[in-house]
Amino acid sequence: MEPADEHDTPAEVDATFRTQRRIAVGHFLVFVGVTVAVPTLTLVLDWWSAGRLLGGFSPNFLMTALGLYAFFFLLALAAATLATAVEARMLGQPSESFSDEADEGP
Repeated sequence: MEPADEHDTPAEVDATFRTQRRIAVGHFLVFVGVTVAVPTLTLVLDWWSAGRLLGGFSPNFLMTALGLYAFFFLLALAAATLATAVEARMLGQPSESFSDEADEGP
């Protein structure tokens, strides 16, 4: 027996789209804020460029060379995980009974 196709209503898809857009805009604003903060700190705080930390590197250099990459990776991971979870929760997954019936064969 062929499983019936499951369809999401236009209202559900629209609500999911709006939620995904809010997630994307929020993470984009965090991305832009952190990206702009690094050169802003260089202009505002002397110790950001003149101070010395690990191996004689300035906080600005360490943030630019290492910190931003780690932060952007974690931001992307958080955005992808949240977006996937929201979509799965709002639109749902095919029911278990359909996948079990499809595995049984003819």
